[in-house]
Amino acid sequence: MDTLSARIANLAVGNSDTEAVIEFTYGNASFKCDTDILLSYCGNGATLQSHNEKLPAARAIFLKAGTIVNLKNTTSGARTYLAVPGGWDLPLVLNSRSTYTPAGFGGYEGRALKVNDWLSGSKKLSKTNIQLLNDFKNSNKSYARWGIYEDLIRAKNQKVVRIILGGESNWFDETSIVDLLSKTYTIDLKSNRMGIYLKGSKLKRVQSTELLSTAVCPGTIQVNGDGEMILLMADCQTTGGYPRIAQVALVDLPICAQLKPGDEILFEEISPLAAEKLYLKQERDLAKLALAIEMIL
Repeated sequence: MDTLSARIANLAVGNSDTEAVIEFTYGNASFKCDTDILLSYCGNGATLQSHNEKLPAARAIFLKAGTIVNLKNTTSGARTYLAVPGGWDLPLVLNSRSTYTPAGFGGYEGRALKVNDWLSGSKKLSKTNIQLLNDFKNSNKSYARWGIYEDLIRAKNQKVVRIILGGESNWFDETSIVDLLSKTYTIDLKSNRMGIYLKGSKLKRVQSTELLSTAVCPGTIQVNGDGEMILLMADCQTTGGYPRIAQVALVDLPICAQLKPGDEILFEEISPLAAEKLYLKQERDLAKLALAIEMIL
């Protein structure tokens, strides 16, 4: 859901940003380290604690075998990502190690993790992974001397989501567009990984033509027959028949992934060119970060 947090967690242990991570929704979970382990985590859904000590986020952490780690809920987000050097050892399915629970395939047995599941890290380590592991083996420290300052990469305002007006935005009256860009919307309880339901001012159509099924993707905002908006997320379908009033700028999808029922957001219109520039800047920043980590080690 939150690709940026997943990428930062991976980078903190020297992985490429596509290695498999564990996604936790909220906290109230725990795991035991069966071996000495190097790990990192990122995301606003929970903090990791061991022996009542908060473990630092976005930083490599070395834990001894037998350590029990607890995830404690926070109020600032919904999801947290756990990475180990080389990524978690999972098979490739459709060129991905992620889990698609609606169809029951991918990831770990095609399902969410449950009590007594046992996972291991990949044995295929990169040069950066090995250098980082050796750095810990040759010292008595528990944390890397460096960490990733997430605020340099994330959008500054985590309550404003930037959008580009969509292909069918002219199907709605002017008042609806003004409401979309000026009023607060609340996350509905029925939201899930397929889509976030937004409660707020209902949008009124002036175009009565029905839309043939057309392309949608994560970040597409559709308007259903009742005038309510649905923001499509990671497990969304690939086509839809509801009009597309807007598309979330890719750099702001991580904001949406951290939303939970009751949270409020505002939408701000930007141009396609501005959205592209924001995306390219973020990619350059992440590439510089990966290079800096290699140089540190």
